[in-house]
Amino acid sequence: MEAQMQEPENVETKSPEATMPNINNQTGTITKLQPTVQSQEQWLKYGEQVSGFLATLPDYLGIFFNKYKQPLISIGLIVGAIVAVKIVLAILDALNDIPLVAPTFELIGIGYSTWFIYRYLLKASTREELTNEITTLKSQVVGKQVSGS
Repeated sequence: MEAQMQEPENVETKSPEATMPNINNQTGTITKLQPTVQSQEQWLKYGEQVSGFLATLPDYLGIFFNKYKQPLISIGLIVGAIVAVKIVLAILDALNDIPLVAPTFELIGIGYSTWFIYRYLLKASTREELTNEITTLKSQVVGKQVSGS
């Protein structure tokens, strides 16, 4: 008994490209599709709306800035302070990577702290002098006389 092999049936399938109508049915010619008049009118209407908005945009921004001037300035200062802190921390991190710089800064800090304690905190008269200097500085910053506590 011989096994008979069946030949598969050929089933034609049409691709989506084959089912679309052929616009250019003549060789060497290109058919141009003309946009409809309605779409051009819509584009003109959209263009007028956009140009009208862009024409009034400076007025809207001026009104918005005048209305919210103080909060915008506060937010700007906060963002600026955050950026400044990040930059200072990056510089200090870079300085810490240089050999012998970090120990040198530590020695300078210990020396200044020792001098400050000796100069202002050991005697009562120098503590009073420090208090007067701080009170004077407060009055200069605030702009009015600050009562000593």
